[in-house]
Amino acid sequence: MSQDIAILGVGLHQWGKWGANFVEYGVKAARDAIADAGIDWRDVGFVSGAGTVRCGYPGYVAGATFAQALGWQGAEVNTSYAACASGSQALAAARSKILSGAADVALVVGADTTPKGFLKPAGGYRPEDPDWVRFHIGITNPTYFGLYARRRMDLYGDTQDDFAAVKVKNAKHGYHNEYTRYKKLFTKEDVANSVMVADPLRLMDICATSDGGAAIIISSLDYAKKIGKGDAPKIAAISTVTPTFAGAVVEMPDIATDSAVAMDARSFRADLPKKAYEEAGIGPEDISLAEVYDLSTALELDWMEDLQLCERGEAASLLRAGETTVGGRIPINASGGLACFGEAVPAQALMQVCELTWQMRGQAKGRQVEGAKVGITANQGLFGHGSSVIVKR
Repeated sequence: MSQDIAILGVGLHQWGKWGANFVEYGVKAARDAIADAGIDWRDVGFVSGAGTVRCGYPGYVAGATFAQALGWQGAEVNTSYAACASGSQALAAARSKILSGAADVALVVGADTTPKGFLKPAGGYRPEDPDWVRFHIGITNPTYFGLYARRRMDLYGDTQDDFAAVKVKNAKHGYHNEYTRYKKLFTKEDVANSVMVADPLRLMDICATSDGGAAIIISSLDYAKKIGKGDAPKIAAISTVTPTFAGAVVEMPDIATDSAVAMDARSFRADLPKKAYEEAGIGPEDISLAEVYDLSTALELDWMEDLQLCERGEAASLLRAGETTVGGRIPINASGGLACFGEAVPAQALMQVCELTWQMRGQAKGRQVEGAKVGITANQGLFGHGSSVIVKR
């Protein structure tokens, strides 16, 4: 049985720091997606919201919040929370609803209003959560980004110039994307002259926090054909596997060291696309482009290897050769990535799927990957959450 579903429409609210209620961003993105799909809001039978606990009770029940804001029309609702993987978890729930035959059309939507500065885990005392523990001992997100970056330098010989080149490349891509927050072309010198945040990473190596929203309309293949969209891009796989290592609290697998536990943490990221490849019946050699979770410039290089787009330690070589730029062999973050968007947590996994949809349609103005046939995403969320989505023409 085919697991494919159709992507009928996509929509974004431009990323930025707008200071408005997150619902405003999500509703705008949803209306754009509905219009893009060419359907009526009343045709949607399932609304799957990506939760955001920072935004109070409405964020906890995001599916119902967006359904109410768009106008109650009887659709079933769902809310999924998985931090940075929330959007793809909500997408997975909607896909399951469609594949089960319980709905023909679903809206998936996520939006966020973020505070200034780096993000931290919500809630109180949680010693069972390794992310809470690392914050408790002072290892904020930029700190462990720096640990991962230093690890690449020590193991593979990557340099700060390599990390800066990721920023330069993504800024060039994002410059042409109307929805990105940052539209500025950078040089390696610009990155090198920015303030040091977590050695070896400087300010321009680390993504910001942003407001933003993203939405996707998906349907069964039969419904897509019925409304004349049988050639719409399709979601071929969604992987949300959990880690396989034990002792997560004591051994702190999210901190980059040379221990076997850290290697297991890296294999968790690699397990996400592995499951997606298996489900879609393809391999990394079939991928035209990838949208990855570039919280830092160095993490983009890690993800390239986790996605098996190159061997371990070879990502920087591909970058230096221009192969990861639009026009190269395997473009990475043609959208501009989080380097240009920033983190709008419940929306970013959906934003990646929106970008792949535009790429598959040939609508990515100024950053189009010619002949794009298959794209893959990668995200990692809190406490064992992560995702990888494959979109194909």
